[in-house]
Amino acid sequence: MATYILLARFTQQGIQHIKESPNRLDAGKQAFRSMGAELKEFYLVSGQYDIVTIFEAPDDETMAKVVLALSSKGNVQTETLRAFTEDAYVKLVSEIP
Repeated sequence: MATYILLARFTQQGIQHIKESPNRLDAGKQAFRSMGAELKEFYLVSGQYDIVTIFEAPDDETMAKVVLALSSKGNVQTETLRAFTEDAYVKLVSEIP
């Protein structure tokens, strides 16, 4: 499974209904699972973003479906990064000609 970091900011709609966000998080976890992905970690953060999550998906197409489904609800705007573990990083570097 590939690892992704999802950075999110609450939209005006999302912040207006902030008390519903724990239930939305639970629904989001379920949606991830139903599409073959898994939300591994969730953090509420301060700074440029409001939320940082780490999730796994079998491929980029699944990641895109998950992120589009999440974003289509209108409560967050997202930015997604493909993440490589330390082991994967070392392997990639070792294969550079």
